[in-house]
Amino acid sequence: MSTFFNKVVENAGLHAKWINTLSMMENAGAKKIKKCEHPVLTNEIILKHSAEEARHAYYLKKQIKKVVKNDCPTYEKQYLLAPNHTYYYLQSLDIQVCRYLKQTFGYKGDDLKYAAYLLVTYAIEVRADELYPQYQDALTAINSSVNVKSIIAEEINHLAEMTHQLKEFSPNWETLCSTAVSMETKLYKDWITAVQDELLHN
Repeated sequence: MSTFFNKVVENAGLHAKWINTLSMMENAGAKKIKKCEHPVLTNEIILKHSAEEARHAYYLKKQIKKVVKNDCPTYEKQYLLAPNHTYYYLQSLDIQVCRYLKQTFGYKGDDLKYAAYLLVTYAIEVRADELYPQYQDALTAINSSVNVKSIIAEEINHLAEMTHQLKEFSPNWETLCSTAVSMETKLYKDWITAVQDELLHN
């Protein structure tokens, strides 16, 4: 991945699209969490998490200006890397996890939404804890004014919070998490391959 990130950060146009792609995915995560909230039983951690994901999306949007001014104003396809895969990455994971929870455990309604929120978010946080530090290393290597250190710190806390919630949710939390991570890993590989293929043609 170091070669991938080195190519991204050395090309201003690609770098702007990369940051915008991350912003779009953070925003998608924030919206997904809001949809999973119970009408009246929403707890402080869920509110905190959705707010921080939305802030990450905004923070990343501001970082784009350090690379290319007035670029990537929206999340339209022309401003993203591998837009089709990016649009459906989180949605596909949510669908797969929901199907697994319904078929294996019979979850439905608000219980299904909450269980899916826990597992999908856990898998995404595991990925974020791997991806963002690698990206930051590439930024540091070229002394870029862009940085994602604050996001890294919050994602570490998110993962710890999700792990705590999952332990309270089910005694089989490790098996559930392993299944969700396996689903995410396949989707991530498809997504990053699509992004790398796009870079090869730039």
